[in-house]
Amino acid sequence: MYEPKMQLTDKELEILSGKQGDTLRKVMESVVRYGEIFGATRLIPLDGPVHLVTSFGVPILTPVFEMMDELIEAGLKTEKPFTVDPRPVDYKNVKCSPLEKLVFHVMYGKQKSYEKQLLATGLKDENAFSCTCYLDEVGNKPKYGEMLAWAESSAVVYANSVLGARTNRNSGIIELFCGILGKAPEFGFLTDEGRRANWIIEVKTATLPNAQVLGSAIGLKVMADVPYIKGLDSFLSNGLNDEAYGYFKDMGAAAASNGAVGLFHVENLTPDAVGLKDTLIKENAKVYVIDDAELERIKTGYPIMWKDKDAEPQIAFIGCPHLSLFQLTGWIEKIEDALKKSGQKKLKTRTILSAAPGVIEKLRQMDGWYDRLNATGAHLTYICPLMYMNSPICSKKPVITNSNKLRTYTTARFFEDDKILDIILKGAI
Repeated sequence: MYEPKMQLTDKELEILSGKQGDTLRKVMESVVRYGEIFGATRLIPLDGPVHLVTSFGVPILTPVFEMMDELIEAGLKTEKPFTVDPRPVDYKNVKCSPLEKLVFHVMYGKQKSYEKQLLATGLKDENAFSCTCYLDEVGNKPKYGEMLAWAESSAVVYANSVLGARTNRNSGIIELFCGILGKAPEFGFLTDEGRRANWIIEVKTATLPNAQVLGSAIGLKVMADVPYIKGLDSFLSNGLNDEAYGYFKDMGAAAASNGAVGLFHVENLTPDAVGLKDTLIKENAKVYVIDDAELERIKTGYPIMWKDKDAEPQIAFIGCPHLSLFQLTGWIEKIEDALKKSGQKKLKTRTILSAAPGVIEKLRQMDGWYDRLNATGAHLTYICPLMYMNSPICSKKPVITNSNKLRTYTTARFFEDDKILDIILKGAI
């Protein structure tokens, strides 16, 4: 029997001893060992469902599939129904050539069987695939102060920062184990001290900065530290409304991918900052001033990964992380207005908007909106654009995006929203 360093309850020790089965013992030992690496002294109960980062059936993940079979055979599943990151392919709305389909079939050949395993271990339903699990249409939205065990970086930073819930940026599969136990090791962002800021970010721009570029600048500077952001409240004076939720979703995703930010505070806006104010800031916190010149420096430093830097873009991906309903309808209106002003009927660049299945279904239920989208020539999908770009064939395509996360992890080229609109109208940069 593994001798734990952390203090466990009698019931937890019983599980660790194997009295409730060898499979559950291994689950408990994995979580305990993981927590001890980070100095956790105990396990604490989870308040909400877990969210899994591993949503793709990549055949080389044989140990994962074997582990899932063992969990299922032992009758183990999460205490609460969970959500998971997006599916990798959608041939109906993101059309692929026969060769591309063949590559995806090889890359994600275990997708169907893996989804069955997910359902058997506690997946909420067949539509619970989205990186934005916290949206109302997806149904895994934690409340302030709730303890969680999530792994998806963009969801972790949103839950911690915008909702005021508490979760570490856990390793994939560990979050599943925590969901089965209904407990997580207490360290990092689950503690008061771990949520205090060691950076002060002073935003001194003339207008509201692009969320993606601002998040990129913050992530590149603070890496895995906690920033306390000052100055944004003057631009987002209406508080945490739909605009601010979308802004912080995209800013946080960029900060988490360009660095490793799992929590940020925004003065007078995010829940912890509203309640605790400057007491959240540690003594001797470093200061980083972001003005328009600094954002321009960050943006011009992005490498262009295309073989032909002057190529016409073949695809524009909008929605990584997935778009909220507010953002989705906003993009439809912006595209319609741009087409009307240009005198065009349809976009010249294949444009793909990504959103959660629940958001897509909601749009279908809203009178006329889905038809309006289709009329522009744009397409709507539930996939993760990053998984599409992971294909060695697709990664060679000249793809543009307004997502700093997608730019960071793939060969896609980043442009701000207005420039994206201009490009997809003209079909050229």
